[in-house]
Amino acid sequence: MKKTQKFALKMLAVLCMALLFAFALSACADNGAETPADENTPGEAGEELAAAAGIVDNVTVDYGESSIYTQEDMDAAVNLIKDEFAAWDGCELHSIRYAGDECNSADNIKWMNELRDGAAFSQCIEFLSDFHSPVEGGGAWEADSEYTNWQWWLAREDGGDWQLLTWGY
Repeated sequence: MKKTQKFALKMLAVLCMALLFAFALSACADNGAETPADENTPGEAGEELAAAAGIVDNVTVDYGESSIYTQEDMDAAVNLIKDEFAAWDGCELHSIRYAGDECNSADNIKWMNELRDGAAFSQCIEFLSDFHSPVEGGGAWEADSEYTNWQWWLAREDGGDWQLLTWGY
């Protein structure tokens, strides 16, 4: 086989691999699922989110006890979580619970500020959720599975609106 033929075969192989990779990426993007290991950083509170596809109608919310946050504070955070979850095609949210006041630590506030470069957050809050993945799976989701203790982290400046900064395990 001539050098030019070998080169052409190598280039064809590279092109095929690139097409397969592009196809796999588009399949994940079409599903709308986020990779659980990724740190996700949506926009500010109030930004429009993708069309609702996840089920958030019958969610049980456990506010726990807090000496820091009111139920109104927590509801504002929970609504942002529900808005994000609603974009998760085929997933069903079962419950959300407050992780406790200890999450509002100096270390966690520092972490939140690092996630949003230039931010001056003074409070953070963590919720845990349980949900069911799409029956057919897809993207990063294990098909027809229950996910428990999925973390949601939000932060805000004193008296400001919550911002959903990251979620996952």
